[in-house]
Amino acid sequence: MTRRLPGTTALLALESAARHQSFARAAQELSLTEGAISRQIAKLESQLGVRLFHRVGNRVELSEPGARYAADMRDALDLIERKTRQLIAETRNDAALEIGVIPTFASRWLIPRMARFQQRHPRIRVNLRERTEPFALADSGLHAAINIEHPAWSGLRVQPLFQAPLLAVCHPDLAPRAPGEVPLLHKHEDGEQWSEYARQSGIDLPNVDGGPRYDRFSLLIDAARAGMGMALVPRLYVEDDLRDGRLAAPWPQVAPLSERYVLVSRPGETSAALEDFRAWLFEEIDAR
Repeated sequence: MTRRLPGTTALLALESAARHQSFARAAQELSLTEGAISRQIAKLESQLGVRLFHRVGNRVELSEPGARYAADMRDALDLIERKTRQLIAETRNDAALEIGVIPTFASRWLIPRMARFQQRHPRIRVNLRERTEPFALADSGLHAAINIEHPAWSGLRVQPLFQAPLLAVCHPDLAPRAPGEVPLLHKHEDGEQWSEYARQSGIDLPNVDGGPRYDRFSLLIDAARAGMGMALVPRLYVEDDLRDGRLAAPWPQVAPLSERYVLVSRPGETSAALEDFRAWLFEEIDAR
């Protein structure tokens, strides 16, 4: 059966024009004329039978179906590019790994250690891509992900990495204050952790739901370092700050409060590069 697929030139024109909301800027980016971009879009609209852009004077605006289609084609083009680069690397006896990572884990634990991996495996390129929450690994274009243990990983190969205890930290100037006098800083999706901390520790926290909320642990840590309040964060992220006196931990650590980090991959996903990365990762964890 013959596939009815748009040409890559038209899809590249669509992706660029959608991103810039401008045929002129797309033409500049792709080294084409504005007329050529317009003709490619018109050809694509004719093929699809859908208006992708509304022409408003000298401006263009994506239609609703155009916005959806452009986003889907952007993902498809990204996948094609990644697979192409991967194949080229493999034919040069190199290998590329696409690894999904939690941003704070990547910046505060993984990346400071990556030079040792590159020294040992100079032909393996590890590309890190941010993933803040569990996701569909099968549709991600990733070889593996380092994330928090979650039911979403059911049916995948899930290997425990380590348990990360949570610790209450603040600027040293706030450490002498009574718990009720220190604002609490929250992570958006972990709304019950301070309540659980108060219950487990026996510390009275009268306004357990008050205080600002942040998307990432890195933002919580920065806010705590700036003296904005007390943050409940994985200890491994703040060990250097505690040692160097940028943060203090005046309240007790509660053992049951922790996050379990895991390495997730597809059951059949295996390659020499991935196994080398997996082995190195466990070595670094054992040595920490």
